[in-house]
Amino acid sequence: MAIDIRTSSPDETLLLGRRFAALLTAGDIVALAGRLGAGKTLFVSGVANGLGIAARITSPTFLIEKVYRDGFLPLIHADVYRLGSVGEFEDLELADEGADGAVLIEWGDAIADSLPPDHLVIRFEIDGDDRVISFEPHGRWSERDLGALA
Repeated sequence: MAIDIRTSSPDETLLLGRRFAALLTAGDIVALAGRLGAGKTLFVSGVANGLGIAARITSPTFLIEKVYRDGFLPLIHADVYRLGSVGEFEDLELADEGADGAVLIEWGDAIADSLPPDHLVIRFEIDGDDRVISFEPHGRWSERDLGALA
C-alpha cells in the first residue's frame, strides 16, 4: 500500500531520508521520481547519513553513479537523467553491482519498465513550500512496514 508523507522543510526531508535508511537491506532498488528541485538528492543525503556515510552527497548527473562503501550498507546513488535509452541503463547493471547494498536511482521513472519486480518508487511533488513524498511499493516491498516512516 502506498503512503504519502508531507515535509515542510529541507530538514524534514533530510530526516525522512535518515529514517528511511533503517528500512534498507542488501539488494534494494529504489527509484526516485520528481521534477528538478523537488528534494530527491536531499532525501538521498539523509539516507546516506542514516547509513553512516560521511561523504557530502551531490547529484551524480554527469557521473551517472556514485558508490559509497563506508556506511553500514553500501549505497549506489545513480542519476539516469542523461541516459539516452533504457538499453544504456541496462548496460550499467546497477542491480548486480548493488547486490550487497542499496541502489537509489534519481529520475527512476524514466527506466521504470527496466526495474526488477521488487522495487520501491518514491515520488516527490512540490505543494507550495511543502513536499509530498509518496512511497509506492512493488513486489516484496509491499511486505515492509512503510508506515513506520510516518
